[in-house]
Amino acid sequence: MKHHKVIVWFRNDLRLHDHAALFYACENAEEVVPVYCFDPRHFAPTFLGLPKTGSFRAKFLWESVNALKRSLIQIKSNLILLVGHPEIEIPKLGKSINAKSIYFSQEVTDEEIKVEKALEEKAWSEGIGTESYWQHTLYHLDDLPFPVNQTPEVFTQFRKVCEKMSEIRPTLPFPKIPVFQEKKLANTDLPCKSQFGIEEENLSSKAVLAFKGGELEGQKRLNHYFWTTNALKSYKETRNGLLGENYSSKFSPWLALGCLSPRFVYQEVVRYEKERHKNQSTYWLIFELIWRDYFRFICKKHGNKVFQIQGIKNQLGDWERNEAVFENWKNGLTGVPFVDANMRELNQTGFMSNRGRQIVASFLVNDLNIDWTWGAQYFECKLIDYDVCSNWGNWMYVGGVGNDPRENRYFNILRQGKNYDKEGEYVRTWVPELQKIKGFEIHNPHELDKQALKQNGISKLENQYPSPLVSFKRWL
Repeated sequence: MKHHKVIVWFRNDLRLHDHAALFYACENAEEVVPVYCFDPRHFAPTFLGLPKTGSFRAKFLWESVNALKRSLIQIKSNLILLVGHPEIEIPKLGKSINAKSIYFSQEVTDEEIKVEKALEEKAWSEGIGTESYWQHTLYHLDDLPFPVNQTPEVFTQFRKVCEKMSEIRPTLPFPKIPVFQEKKLANTDLPCKSQFGIEEENLSSKAVLAFKGGELEGQKRLNHYFWTTNALKSYKETRNGLLGENYSSKFSPWLALGCLSPRFVYQEVVRYEKERHKNQSTYWLIFELIWRDYFRFICKKHGNKVFQIQGIKNQLGDWERNEAVFENWKNGLTGVPFVDANMRELNQTGFMSNRGRQIVASFLVNDLNIDWTWGAQYFECKLIDYDVCSNWGNWMYVGGVGNDPRENRYFNILRQGKNYDKEGEYVRTWVPELQKIKGFEIHNPHELDKQALKQNGISKLENQYPSPLVSFKRWL
């Protein structure tokens, strides 16, 4: 028997395709009321004084919500937009429109789970049922070849067992959404970002891509990367690039907000392999999707340990909490050109390459000895593709308290520069003070003064660019 009316609560699943909660709501209800709730807690400052959601990330979110609303309107539905705590506002809405149930996607980390539980309790007290669905991963939770609390602590073990013993479910059909009847509801306009304390920032003209939120934009990017440019064919060879829109897929912002389903991406890779090429690059993109899965299952297994400084290894390091040093790292003023270039790209665009993230994180943790959770919080604020599980899982990994099977993993910054920015083009792009310094020596602060004097007639480069915060002896 169908319910007369069901609410679908959109969270980090801002799409219509392959959407379990929406699909089953449409199967089980005569009327479906889509809802998104802007939670002020997502924009509040952390203990470091940083907003949880910075301006570039907020802009992408607003665009994604607005795009979802437009897509729903095109099929004679709409999106109710609320502001407040979802566990209060959504049951209140449900009671006012006599909804019989609330459908939503399951999350795995503490803040989100607390909201889910509080929402269910409030809804049940009002006589409203709830249904939740697992849908953020490539491999479904119920299809893992082990209980989630036995998820291997090493990624390679997890991947090999899943590839051998689990299957990836096909995407769900596009739902037949009933015509929207709640036209009397007025709260269908997006709130102003300023009411959450969000200020607009101008995107740098040097950005690798002008990321725009929304399901259709995500599908457009996939089509461009796979089918128009054929860039997937060489993904494995180019994925550690630093400049240009196609050195990597850059699907992560749309995956993070659920504008793209990972199973849809997988489905397109399989189609590409049949129609174009099947090689290490096509597999490697799937490999990266499995990494996303892994961190989500690790978060579900370990709970709040992933946010604690001792991590899942329960190792308390001798971390420093030097705010001045952290400020220099944040602002790209460490005196280490490769690090500074990456941090400035992040600050001016909301994005940074995967290689860059590893480099700046390693530098903060291993060279500056700063509390790794500070770096994780900064990325949470700045990255448009922030995903709670991937972000904190990766930072634990770099901090030596996560799932890295190697002890004391360390990045030699000079070697990284030589391997990935041999001619210094990336550094010159983002550190204009070093614009005239040519070649690999741009990465070596010991050489910068000599190069500046020789090429520019500048006697002291540190007048323009800071001296390094650390000794380079470890790298030479």
